[in-house]
Amino acid sequence: MKKSFKLFLAAAFLVTEFFVVALPLMITSAKADGHPIQAITHAGFGGGTDVTTRMMLLRARRVLKQDMQLVNKKGGGGAASMDYMMSLPADGNHTLTWTTGHAVSMALGKTKVKLSDMQPLARGTDDPQLFVVNCNNEIKDAKKFISAQKSKSLKYGTTHTGGIDDVSAIAFTKKGGLTDPTIVAYKGVAPIKTNLIKGDIDVGVLNLGEALTEINEGKLCVSVVLANERMAKIGDSPTAKELGIPVSLSTVRGFVTKKGAPADRVKQLEAGMLKAMSHNYYKNFLTEIGLDDTSVVGADEWGKQMEEMLAEMTAQLKALGYIN
Repeated sequence: MKKSFKLFLAAAFLVTEFFVVALPLMITSAKADGHPIQAITHAGFGGGTDVTTRMMLLRARRVLKQDMQLVNKKGGGGAASMDYMMSLPADGNHTLTWTTGHAVSMALGKTKVKLSDMQPLARGTDDPQLFVVNCNNEIKDAKKFISAQKSKSLKYGTTHTGGIDDVSAIAFTKKGGLTDPTIVAYKGVAPIKTNLIKGDIDVGVLNLGEALTEINEGKLCVSVVLANERMAKIGDSPTAKELGIPVSLSTVRGFVTKKGAPADRVKQLEAGMLKAMSHNYYKNFLTEIGLDDTSVVGADEWGKQMEEMLAEMTAQLKALGYIN
């Protein structure tokens, strides 16, 4: 990652922490019934979901003229965060960063929360899955990556199990007629990268933003991209489809609130988020992780994609034997 963008993300983190820790002590009343907006995530610090949420918060709190506090609720691949959201009043004073992983948790029945319980607001990123390897490993070459798996199982590092990461690995090997992967689940992105560099696992299932620093440093390389087209930042890395394996999967991240919030409040949140994500701060963030402003869409399009994602992940999980 470029030094300027490292500093930019560091500044984003510091600003977010200022608003989370310091600002509530300084203000006696926030907007909207005197409460800050809770920005709920299920992700650990530094992962794509965490960074996407922080980048949205940078400008959204200014646009909405209301404090926004990052609230982390880990567990169940997103189930805990959805359950927590449902425990809150439908007043539009919270958002949840909903991802492909949440769709997986819903398909697996890890929560009773339904899409009809959520009000879509806006999408923030549509981020392809990558198979990342140690640059010292010969399987950084895509053809060797595939060839190696014809005779042996590779260790794939994922965040949790039964999620988009291991679905990506299993779908790729099954559709490619390769040996089933050995899934090694971690509790976040950082240990995946650490163990890739150490050589304890063969492959990390990551998004570009999660691995860009190590890619730019020459420590990690992308063997295969699970997208319809190559990504501009890593244009030398082929797609699975180019290699004859028809798999295209993305980690999609967007924002929702609990269904039942006042209509004018929902419109205010949607408009505020879209304006915040049209700012150059957010556009630069998208550019640095190999995406563009087509990642950002409003409530209608985002809601339709959420329905499609849940249907697709349910079908994939059934095909892979996760669901009877």
